[in-house]
Amino acid sequence: MEKTFSHLDKKGDPTMVDVSEKKVTARTATALSKVILDEAIISRLENDEIHTKKGPVFQTAVLAGIMAAKKTSDLIPLCHPLGLDKCSVNIEINDHKEVEITCTAKIAGKTGVEMEALTGASVAALTIYDMCKGFSHNIIISETRLLEKKGGKSDFKTP
Repeated sequence: MEKTFSHLDKKGDPTMVDVSEKKVTARTATALSKVILDEAIISRLENDEIHTKKGPVFQTAVLAGIMAAKKTSDLIPLCHPLGLDKCSVNIEINDHKEVEITCTAKIAGKTGVEMEALTGASVAALTIYDMCKGFSHNIIISETRLLEKKGGKSDFKTP
């Protein structure tokens, strides 16, 4: 069977996917965003946090990521509005001094939560940029990608 874009109707017009006949299943997705900070910013790291006049950077980014995941359907036109059962954002500094943000979204529902996880990780990364740009604009959001999804038609895990 040939794959088609799920958000296009038979005429090729945009449409929201009809999930009315799907069964409710447990669905989980985890996404990653990486932020590379200038040494001037990394040097301000104390006890796994950067404090600015705007407040604690990573704690604020966690809250922004969760809030964004809950608002995904307001940002991406054809996403279904979902009442997430759980959303978590985790921020760590890896061995290369990159900020790794993971966002995991969970729901018992008829459609997946990949976009919610991706949105949460992306907005957390943008929040870090916003809060740190006063120190340096030499900040790179290097990648945002889906790491894993479970539930629905098929599971996915980044190799």
